[in-house]
Amino acid sequence: MVLVVNNLISGYRQVPVIKEIDFNISQGEIVGLVGLNGAGKSTLLKTILGLLTPMSGEISLNGETITKDHQAYAQQIAYIPETPILYEELTLQEHLEMTALGYDIPLEIVMERAQPMLKQFRLDHHLTWFPSHFSKGMKQKVMIICALVTDANLLIIDEPFLGLDPLAIDYFSKLLKERASKGCSILFTTHILSIAQELCDQFILLQKGQIKAMGSLTDLRQDFASDQASLNDLYLKMASQEIGEPHE
Repeated sequence: MVLVVNNLISGYRQVPVIKEIDFNISQGEIVGLVGLNGAGKSTLLKTILGLLTPMSGEISLNGETITKDHQAYAQQIAYIPETPILYEELTLQEHLEMTALGYDIPLEIVMERAQPMLKQFRLDHHLTWFPSHFSKGMKQKVMIICALVTDANLLIIDEPFLGLDPLAIDYFSKLLKERASKGCSILFTTHILSIAQELCDQFILLQKGQIKAMGSLTDLRQDFASDQASLNDLYLKMASQEIGEPHE
């Protein structure tokens, strides 16, 4: 297993948001983390990233834990946040240079990997631009490129399709499939469930900080006794149970 989450409790100011959850992600697996707003998705991602310290439990990444060797753990992860985080004083080129430095990858390799993405995202003529000149979608594309030029074993992506046009969504989806086919594991959250259904091998349905259901779409259909249901149907069924309303 690439990522192992064991009996995890995490939250803020000693108030648990994530409550005793366990799951694993295998090499090359794409896993969709699905739940209502406030279900604990962002808290879980932040804890895996090391931005929050667990109250109890353990997270390991290829046998490394953040407490055992922070650098060895962190260098295995690339993160694409919901809101792009760029340095206003750095150009696109300099963001790529910083990524190369942070992941200890030769710059020429980073630029070689970035080139087809820069071209497809129509950013190849904007390497000297600063973030203040980018639209939200362009900033998101910069974050995507910086993550995908690394050798990360685990990609963590929070709402990856926000701000992207349909052409960019299609291309990014293909990039994720290609990366997974080469052994990278991917964990992402999204409310665009039609895309998640197409992309993901496994799903984790999170409800009030606990795992309501987990597995392939076939597994989830069995759990909810809905043989032909789409992921969106299952999500609505889970949501209706949470708020106490019937779902037809």
